[in-house]
Amino acid sequence: MLANPLYRGTDRAVTLVLLRRFILFALLAGLFSGCSSVNSRQVVELGRFQRFYVERRLNENNRVDELIAAEIRARGHIAGSGPRTMMPEDTQVIVTYDARWNWDFKTYLIELNLEFHTVFPSKKLADAQYYQPSLTPKAPPDAVRELVGRLFRK
Repeated sequence: MLANPLYRGTDRAVTLVLLRRFILFALLAGLFSGCSSVNSRQVVELGRFQRFYVERRLNENNRVDELIAAEIRARGHIAGSGPRTMMPEDTQVIVTYDARWNWDFKTYLIELNLEFHTVFPSKKLADAQYYQPSLTPKAPPDAVRELVGRLFRK
């Protein structure tokens, strides 16, 4: 049986419309899936300090403090982490953070705020913010690496 030539053009038109919609959807999904915001502000050059201590949040169980301390150590400084009561006496800079996690079939980091302060007197040296409310967020080590990297640039 031969195909009716009257329906042939309609099938192509429908196929083109569906293809255009799929391409538009794919482009929009690509644009919105990787949107992130990273801001940093530095009052004093952090490179002149050697001993850092990352204060562990008591209500945070994802070990972000250890990621931050490891990233600072990777840049050639002395860094530790834990509760504030365990901070060594020779610490020069205290690093505090606030991490916001979300759960959508898996737990992921949606926001991270870092602040660097002198020990005594407590003066802010620098801060940084990471925010990524998307379907495909960065892994926490990558987010920490980007934030600390921005603060320790020369």
